[in-house]
Amino acid sequence: MTINEIQDEIIEEFSGFDDWMDKYQLLIDLGNEQAPLDEKYKTEQNLIDGCQSRVWLQADYEDGKIHFTAESDALIVKGIVALLIRVLSDHTPQEILDADLYFIDEIGLKEHLSPTRSNGLVAMVKQMRVYALAFSAKA
Repeated sequence: MTINEIQDEIIEEFSGFDDWMDKYQLLIDLGNEQAPLDEKYKTEQNLIDGCQSRVWLQADYEDGKIHFTAESDALIVKGIVALLIRVLSDHTPQEILDADLYFIDEIGLKEHLSPTRSNGLVAMVKQMRVYALAFSAKA
């Protein structure tokens, strides 16, 4: 699936809910469904700067694609990072760098996050793009 096809799928899932409490519950469920991050990746180096809660992001480069894994100590943030992983993981560095992450605005995520969580979301996306840039430079 392309990045945009995955984003459209997420928009469709969230459009089934009118109430933001239900959307938050969906985020929490998505975060809980995510496999826990291996303890060896919970390092200072993998912590994302700019997040109020602790978020660890690991990126592995295999067969020309980046595979992301992550974990957070906050339920909603864990769901947000799960969405980002679903959209960006297992794509080429160039696809990630070229991606327009329109699903964030389409599902109303940014406007329903506190300013600190919103900054954290931006920091997560930025870190994923930094990994993509680094892996594309290596390739």
